[in-house]
Amino acid sequence: MGQWPWWLQVSAVFVAARLVSACIFMAAAVHQGTNPWFPPAPDYWSFITIWDGRWYQQAAESGYPSELPVDQNGVVKENAWAFYALFPFLGRGLSAMTGWGTLPSLTVIAMVAGLAAALVVYKLFREAGSRKAALWGVVFMSTFPVSPILQVPYAESLNLFLLASSLLLVVRRHYLAAIPVVILMCLSRPTGVPFAAMLGLLLVWRLWQRFGPNAPGGSRDGTTTSTPDLVRLAVLVLVAGTGALAWPAIAWAVTGDPTAYTRTETAWRGHDLVPFKPWFDTGRMLFGPFLGVLAPFVFAGLFVLMMMSRPVRALGTELRLWCACYMGYLITFLHPQTSTFRMLLPLFPLALAAVLLSKSKAYRGTVVVMFFLLQIVWVVWLWAWAPLPGGGDYPP
Repeated sequence: MGQWPWWLQVSAVFVAARLVSACIFMAAAVHQGTNPWFPPAPDYWSFITIWDGRWYQQAAESGYPSELPVDQNGVVKENAWAFYALFPFLGRGLSAMTGWGTLPSLTVIAMVAGLAAALVVYKLFREAGSRKAALWGVVFMSTFPVSPILQVPYAESLNLFLLASSLLLVVRRHYLAAIPVVILMCLSRPTGVPFAAMLGLLLVWRLWQRFGPNAPGGSRDGTTTSTPDLVRLAVLVLVAGTGALAWPAIAWAVTGDPTAYTRTETAWRGHDLVPFKPWFDTGRMLFGPFLGVLAPFVFAGLFVLMMMSRPVRALGTELRLWCACYMGYLITFLHPQTSTFRMLLPLFPLALAAVLLSKSKAYRGTVVVMFFLLQIVWVVWLWAWAPLPGGGDYPP
């Protein structure tokens, strides 16, 4: 395998990881009992289409409601506006061209996008590490405990592909070429806000390097950021900021409600969006009234320490800024729950940092084995349906 071209090595790693995940899915499906979607013990292809896959199917087949559904108290109910349009749009197109059903089409798109993401992630990691380190980074990303999400009809794999492509273009300073990719990324999943924030901070940093006192140069390779590059980056910042607001604006235009998207997103929470508050609520629920208030600060402090570590610093300015902005976005707006594990996937650059932590084969092999074991936990605990005493189940 060491003599294979890079793209074949990466493809082999990703496909092998997905086959292992498929075995985990099939083993869990055998034990699947009564559930809202199909009879017990479904086949693999049915089992992987549950949860949000059905929402994407609905968005592809029926579109988005022109009026928000509400209950008797006027509270918005769960609806398709929570699911960005690019993924279901592509599924609908593939279904029309091939005659396949919507869910099979979405599954194929997710699998192909996952493989494409692995290839782009490798090229991105090569910007900061050796060939061997980049390949191990892809191994870690492909076996991550929530990586089975890359082979089910969810938008994660498509978003990962577009996000990695956007980051690669930004790292290489192809700012104008990144514009269409960033726009598509903003229409795939809600990663546009942290990406725009990352670009804004990057622009400030580049301006400081270019015009600040004792300007050191401009980049890892010692080159100075030119004025035309700064202008192109500023254009990309504006485009990303506009793209980040595009989906909420579309929901507003269609429904006539300026808060249509946020009200829909919070329908799953059961309360309005209040920045930061859900982390303290969850902290108090898990650790009590005193430690629960401290828990978010401890978590944030540990993340800051990790971002200052040597392996993370080796990622370079752009990837570090992305990880910091995305985590900041989660802390600001996310309601921490079991779906939080899945939402950590955009922090994939940290997979390379984990590789750079040690060159030991025993360490890297142990991480992969641990990740596969945690995949079993994730699939059996969160993907498989097991009703809670009060009804429903924890979402994956």
